[in-house]
This record gives sequence, structure tokens and C-alpha cells, in this order.
Amino acid sequence: MKTISENVPFLVAQGGSLNGQRWAILDELLIGRDEHCDIVIPERQVSRHHAKISRTPQGTLLEDLLSKNGTHVNGVLITEPTLLQDGDSIQIALAQVFYYLSSDATLPLEELTRSASETNYALRLDKRSRRVWVRGQEIVPPLSLPQYTLLEILYDNSGQVVPRPTLIEAIWGEKEAVLVSDQALDALIRRLRQRLAEIDPLHEYIQTIRGHGLRLNNSIY
Repeated sequence: MKTISENVPFLVAQGGSLNGQRWAILDELLIGRDEHCDIVIPERQVSRHHAKISRTPQGTLLEDLLSKNGTHVNGVLITEPTLLQDGDSIQIALAQVFYYLSSDATLPLEELTRSASETNYALRLDKRSRRVWVRGQEIVPPLSLPQYTLLEILYDNSGQVVPRPTLIEAIWGEKEAVLVSDQALDALIRRLRQRLAEIDPLHEYIQTIRGHGLRLNNSIY
């Protein structure tokens, strides 16, 4: 099994206009909209000089350069220079997501290929980190645990109808399920739809099949 080079850390783009591209972090990488940046993201929401990644004796440092729309690490907005850890997710505004792979990373190239191919679908999630992408853009701030659990169940059964009792039991647990009303599930569904619509308001991801349950419509681009 081939692996990414273990000599230097890498930045890997996932989703967005740079999907699948990689950059070795040899010294410093400037990220922004300006054509002279090392990594150019041609999106208006990205500042001309948005963020900088540097190799230091302490490790790889990410710094937001007073950008207008912010830089997030693992879904958290950073306000000061931040040391990156292997596998960290970096989001530049709402335009582009990168993964940081440290010099001792052993992530198979096959895994990167699989992840990149999944972005052909309108909606994608990562169960390990409970992060969700819609049209290549990560939902920030992250979904609440009940919202994510609901989406994960539908995602695992994409295209199939999941009965409402099954959803209630999976989200609230077997013991609590008998106390949960249909109105509580409806409210949760409504909030999840609103979060998805923040990025893609034109597509109905969660479809109600009256008398049966819910279905995820995870259409291809």
C-alpha cells in the first residue's frame, strides 16, 4: 500500500475548486485570493492574503491574517496562531477545506482518493469527526448531536425510507423513545433542514414520505 511521503508534512485540498490537490509544507505557504499566493482560492469570500502556514521548531503553525470571513480548525474559529495536529481540518472562509498531514502521517493514498470521489455527491459526512459537507462546503458551526445522528441514519440508508419510530429510537434511545412525540421529531427535522439550506437552499435533502418515514435525497452534482 502506497503512502504519502513521510519526509515533509502535506496540505491536501478536499472539495471546492482545489479538490484533490496537495502541497508540501517545506517552509511557508500563503493562502488567499491573490494570484501571487502559494495556494490561490479564487473565491470572493476569501481575503487576498487570508492565512499562512509555517514550519517552526515547535511544529506546523497556522495563522489567520485578519481575514474577513475567518479560518477554522476542526470547526473552531481561530483567533491566534495555532499548532496543527495530524489529520486536522482547515477551512478557509466557506470556500475551501484542507487536511493537514504531518511528516509521520501514514494515510493511504487510496483513502484520499475515496474521500475525494465522495465529493461527487451533494452531501457527505465523516463519522469519525461528525463533520458534514454540503456541495463541498463544511457546515460550520457543526450540527448538534441529535441533528447529526438523524442525518447519519438517513445517510447510511440513502435513497431508502427510514420509518419515524426507527429514527426516534436511534436518536433518543430505546427507553426515552416512548416519551418522544412526533412534534419533537418534526422540530428536529425542521432545524436540520434549515442548517442544510444555509448552504444549499435549492435542494430538498430530507424528503418526507407520508405514512412511511423519511428519505435522504443525496443527489450527484
